[in-house]
Amino acid sequence: QVQLVESGGGLVQPGGSLRLSCVASGTILPINIMAWYRQTPGKQRELVARCTHAGDTNYAEAVKGRFTISRDNVENTVYLEMKNLEPEDTAVYYCNAATRSAYYNPFMNYWGQGTQVTVSS
Repeated sequence: QVQLVESGGGLVQPGGSLRLSCVASGTILPINIMAWYRQTPGKQRELVARCTHAGDTNYAEAVKGRFTISRDNVENTVYLEMKNLEPEDTAVYYCNAATRSAYYNPFMNYWGQGTQVTVSS
């Protein structure tokens, strides 16, 4: 069972920056994928950015060029550096980790409790 603990959310003005962190614990397996999702009331949770164990990344179109995901495989930590924040980025941000014990097994997905990011003047 993987536990994920996020930190770094808060209130920031438009154009400002925040850095989210998520630490994973409770697994001896490499975490194949670590990602950040976000959700606003009444909407589905959406992918913001993901990073494979090898360091390959991809981003939602809305955040490309403003957000950067990175991870530390030794510390089992993933970061989301957010710059030029916009009011539309306001959401609860969730950390996600996906692991599997062998390539032929399905991924097991784990979620953090979420951290609120509010962009407002």
